[in-house]
Amino acid sequence: MESEDSIRAGQLAGPAEAGISAGPSRLAGPGISAEPSRPAEPGRLAKPASARRVTVAVLIATAALLVAVVTGVAVGPAGLSLPQVAAALATRLPWHPHLAVSALNSAIVWELRLPRVMLGVLVGSMLAGGGAAYQGVFRNPLADPYLLGVAAGGGLGATIVIVSGGSTALLPPAAFAGAVCAVALTYLLGAGVGRGGDAAAGRAGSGTGSILLAGIAVAAMLTAFQTYLQQEHSQTLATVYSWILGGLSAATWSQVWMILPYVAVSAIALLAHRRLLDVLRVGEFEAASLGVNVARVRLLVVIAATLGVSAAVAVSGLIGFVGIIVPHTVRLIAGPSYRIVLPVSMIGGAAFLVLADVAARTVQSPAEVPIGVITAVAGAPFFLFVLRSRRARQGLS
Repeated sequence: MESEDSIRAGQLAGPAEAGISAGPSRLAGPGISAEPSRPAEPGRLAKPASARRVTVAVLIATAALLVAVVTGVAVGPAGLSLPQVAAALATRLPWHPHLAVSALNSAIVWELRLPRVMLGVLVGSMLAGGGAAYQGVFRNPLADPYLLGVAAGGGLGATIVIVSGGSTALLPPAAFAGAVCAVALTYLLGAGVGRGGDAAAGRAGSGTGSILLAGIAVAAMLTAFQTYLQQEHSQTLATVYSWILGGLSAATWSQVWMILPYVAVSAIALLAHRRLLDVLRVGEFEAASLGVNVARVRLLVVIAATLGVSAAVAVSGLIGFVGIIVPHTVRLIAGPSYRIVLPVSMIGGAAFLVLADVAARTVQSPAEVPIGVITAVAGAPFFLFVLRSRRARQGLS
């Protein structure tokens, strides 16, 4: 049972709203505190995010997702009209009226467009939700879902299958295994170093900076291995880069059902910890003083986020910037509380990736642009806006 202090701590708003100092305790490096943050001033606790505000934000994001899904199913190179698409969708419903729909139109909608849209929903929700979770647990506004080596591990696993001439059916499990192993190695190395260093320094909180630095080292090592394999098997470069740039063109219902359990477990676990992520925003020392087991919360959130993001990477390749664009947009619009940021980021991430995929298959039709290029074109200017905008920096802290 949660203590009264823990429940009250879950109501804390961010430093920008609560009057908590954002000076010396802010990041001296990527996710590394220069010194322990100062406690909040008495009587400066901000009001919690109201249920009405959360509901409104979720409803707006859901409406955007519905628009994205309809657009994703309706738009494509086959040139089906909206009535034709609606009729094809209706033919698979148990209570559908008798409609004259060609087998070709039904196959286009049900076997090509709909699984692609559903896979985009699952992948987008995990990339955005994983990015928001990492930003919260590491208190680093520039963290993304690939922070701890998911991209490098997944890329190495996929590259090994491609250069060895293995079946394309092995790509998803190899990428998933590579991503999970990379994060496990990062966490084991970083958490072990962090525990020793923090114990020696007599500090509360354990190893956030060490974990991030371990992630950089592990990612660099795995990327070096991947580059070596690409150099030794240059005839496979086009296939490797096609996977690295990401895409949903090969989406099938089997892939949707394959990653659905991982996405569901990850989403439930992350949403269950959204109040504790609000507590961590005031600082690890303060959270520990309120009875929160910081190391345990961090481990559970990292496991949950990694599980979902690894499953997404396994079927879509490496799609960048979703985990930065969507959570930061949600913070700027709806506020910094993770009770809003996490659920709305998941819904908004699904909508964003589906629309990005629509752009990827229509900008250069009938050819397709890699979806990673589309998200990078949108993400790079947004990233610069985040760095230069004072209001954005305050909302993201």
